[in-house]
Amino acid sequence: MGHTITRREFFGAPLAAFSLAGADQGRASGSLTDVPGVKVGHYTEKRRATGCTVVMVEQGAVAGVDVRGGAPGTRETDLLNPLHTVEKVHAVVLAGGSAFGLAAADGVMRYLEEKGIGLSVGRVRVPIVPAAILFDLQIGDPTIRPTAESGYRAAKAATSSPVEQGNVGAGAGATIGKMLGPESGMKAGLGCAAVKLPNGLIIGALAAVNAVGDVVDPLTGKLLAGARTPDGKHLADTMAELRKGRSTSAPRAGEHTTLGVVAVNAEWTKTQASKVAQMAHAGFARAIRPVHMPADGDTIFALGTGGIKISASEFSRIGALAADVMAQAIVSAVLQATGIPGYPAHRDFQR
Repeated sequence: MGHTITRREFFGAPLAAFSLAGADQGRASGSLTDVPGVKVGHYTEKRRATGCTVVMVEQGAVAGVDVRGGAPGTRETDLLNPLHTVEKVHAVVLAGGSAFGLAAADGVMRYLEEKGIGLSVGRVRVPIVPAAILFDLQIGDPTIRPTAESGYRAAKAATSSPVEQGNVGAGAGATIGKMLGPESGMKAGLGCAAVKLPNGLIIGALAAVNAVGDVVDPLTGKLLAGARTPDGKHLADTMAELRKGRSTSAPRAGEHTTLGVVAVNAEWTKTQASKVAQMAHAGFARAIRPVHMPADGDTIFALGTGGIKISASEFSRIGALAADVMAQAIVSAVLQATGIPGYPAHRDFQR
């Protein structure tokens, strides 16, 4: 499923027939693993386009979450409420496979338990592993989806090296631009970005982009990928079509979703983590149009790995930059994606 299909295979037309209407290349850089204490591992299923991604914080991270989409699929997010007791998580799982994919978190818990990592509760340690899923069951055999073993293997593969992007892990089966009909969609994937500040703070973001809407480069305003015209050769621009009064295919709830993780090497509270997760959703809005739809399950986790104490003014800067790097991670997810049958990618179009 990772094969880059030719334009003729997609549309039966020569290369010269394709245009992205001047779409510019994004300028995302960096990786979530630039943040000290963060490791990332993928499991990518070979039998069809699906998988899971595990963000490991084995020393624990103070975490928050914010859910904006109308059809989320999550696990252990209640623990991240500032009113609740548990302070730190040990991993976050993002997975395809719809609600079935939540099983991947079981495998991550098993891996962490074997390493003696978790919340001390009496004689045992209980790993705290929130998770969220996206829908990719429309691609290939829907009975093939991430399992506990998938999560275990992703956790075992986790590394602090730069994160592999594109058609990997939770982004393996991610698609976008489906509001005008599933047949008009394009391939997206998983992307990262990060920014390093002079005082040593590092803010990183990771996104698995499976949105109803289109993706634009917020630095240029150029449409990068999304719904295609009926002939499949050009980008339709979903928002422009909506302004014209075009009816949509009414995307079904739970069949989409963009998932994100923000990490910062800062000491903060759960309340602050939750606020940064909330502010990072502005990055979704800058890069995805439309976003936070009733059919999406858009969810962002925020992790503070510690190391640097922050002031109130520094906290505000972290929130603002979290939105920026999240938007760039979304752009990177589109630029790094590779087309699969029925879903061409940005790189399958000429500029």
